[in-house]
Amino acid sequence: MTAATAEQQDSAEADAEATLLERVRDRDRRAFEMLYRAYHARLWRFLHKLLRRPHLIEEVLNDAMFVVWSRLDTFDGRSRFSTWLFGIAYRQGLAALRRLDEPIDDERQDAIDYTAAPEVGAEAARVRRGLDAALATLSPTHRAVVELTYFHEFGYREIAAIMGCPPDTVKTRMFHARRHLRAALSGEPDDWY
Repeated sequence: MTAATAEQQDSAEADAEATLLERVRDRDRRAFEMLYRAYHARLWRFLHKLLRRPHLIEEVLNDAMFVVWSRLDTFDGRSRFSTWLFGIAYRQGLAALRRLDEPIDDERQDAIDYTAAPEVGAEAARVRRGLDAALATLSPTHRAVVELTYFHEFGYREIAAIMGCPPDTVKTRMFHARRHLRAALSGEPDDWY
């Protein structure tokens, strides 16, 4: 795909999303359902990594989407809608974590069996399990920075907007997260790519 084609596709997607958001502002339930479905998988993955408590994920995701339904008029368009939405989900997730007074569930109970798919080799499964285990040792804010950067492809400025902090704070959190991950992952860095 050429740069011009990719730009046209991005523009078309932005226009389609703007139209969808207008319909949601007008209280179109079908449009809201389409928006929910469009973001559900990304938000679920992000919240799963942030919360590490499976029973909270859908609750927080639904709370975030309720904010979209009830307060979409507060979205002013200075950022992408996804930045605004992930910011809401991040704050809702941190609030849910603060309300809890329970130990973190053992992730092995909810671990994905990466060897179940025949196209995934044993080495890839080992790497993925190692990365997941190392990511689980990070604090929620450090894990969120890594997750938003590498798995959701947000830039530092967008992450700063999501997390409600300056971009330099995001950079500092990423520095510390990488340093922690480097120490947690044994072997050479090339072993983990």
